[in-house]
Amino acid sequence: MRPTARELARRILALAAPTTLLSALQVVALLVETWLAARQGRYALAGWAVVLPFALLLGQMSAGAMGGGVVSAIARALGAGKPEEAARLALHALLIAMGFATGFVLLLAVWGRPVLTAIGGAEAAAAGAPYAAWLFGAGAVPAWLANTLASILRGGGKHALAARVLNGCWIAYPPLGWLLAEPLGLGLPGLGMAFAACFWVGALAMGVVVASGAAGFRPELRAPLQWALFRRILAVGAVACALAAVANLATILVTARLAAHGAAAVAAYGVSARLEFMMIPLAFGVGSALTALVGRAVGQGDWETARRTAWVGGGMAFAACSAVGLLVAAFPLPFARVFASDEEVALIAAGALRIIGPAFGGFGLGMAMYFAAMGAGRMGWPVAAGLARLGIAVGGGWWLADALGWGMPGQFLAVALGITAYGLLAASAVRPGVWR
Repeated sequence: MRPTARELARRILALAAPTTLLSALQVVALLVETWLAARQGRYALAGWAVVLPFALLLGQMSAGAMGGGVVSAIARALGAGKPEEAARLALHALLIAMGFATGFVLLLAVWGRPVLTAIGGAEAAAAGAPYAAWLFGAGAVPAWLANTLASILRGGGKHALAARVLNGCWIAYPPLGWLLAEPLGLGLPGLGMAFAACFWVGALAMGVVVASGAAGFRPELRAPLQWALFRRILAVGAVACALAAVANLATILVTARLAAHGAAAVAAYGVSARLEFMMIPLAFGVGSALTALVGRAVGQGDWETARRTAWVGGGMAFAACSAVGLLVAAFPLPFARVFASDEEVALIAAGALRIIGPAFGGFGLGMAMYFAAMGAGRMGWPVAAGLARLGIAVGGGWWLADALGWGMPGQFLAVALGITAYGLLAASAVRPGVWR
């Protein structure tokens, strides 16, 4: 007898609860980070905003995208009764993490200044490059390791244990960031130093937990490398990483378009984008549960339960993110003023939030279905949804803002329409014709 919708919701909530607490702490930490960046002045906030899409990409890839590939592969192995295969997958996951972390170090710590200048201009890059050097040069490796180890635990159904270790990182980050940025006078680079320090401690602690066998198996670190096991993770994780890159490319290209309006517009969109991407941690609690539950159902050959689980979780994420988005859209200026001491920046950010906020629900729905699709190993439609979002946000932004002459409000409307299309397309894939 297949589980009812109520039973599926109970299962999702049981796994999602600890990760949702982690997500709440992450949201608070990132809001404090935004506030601290705004206190450094307009140009510092613009520099932070230019780095923001890459910082978001780091978290999305390591925790959600490739992390989801790790969860999916291990959950399917355990669902099929193959714990020894899960133990070998753990080694392959850690090697993938190191490779991707090295890419972030090279792109943003070594070559950061020219990359950031091309996006936000010389002034924003001058403020953002030292911050990026610390954030990625010292922080990319531990962030990837900590999140990959947490994904190994989630694949074994140990969501609460993974969350407890990472909770410490996000609790320690805001006060340490404030200490380094303000009393010690290090500014934005101090935030990067704090992030790196917290995640080095988190990665070491997570490594001890996973090595103890807490995931239900001990990783086989001396196992021979097999391309088939790399492929098992990358088949989902690499596609998901590409999708995360597309999502952040939309933010990067919109930021580049707004650079023509000056540093205030860049800084304002950084505030708006941060609140928009706060929906990722909110959806991640449900999404991480969906990846594991859907992966196990697929491993057992029960595709109907997998689809129903995805729809129940998608509805939960849609409701939560809609509530936040509508609240932000109803009171945009108070929200904007919390994170922007410059009045011009606050007014532009409020205009963006008024238009984009109602689309947050679609973003939550799309993110939940994206995580569910990772568990099912069906990533084609989420990729199409991400490309549609990019095309509408950038191409539609050019048409509305430039061709029709609507200016910045037209660009913000294009962003909202892109997010809505993303949610609808990702959800439309969860049907018997695709998930089978």
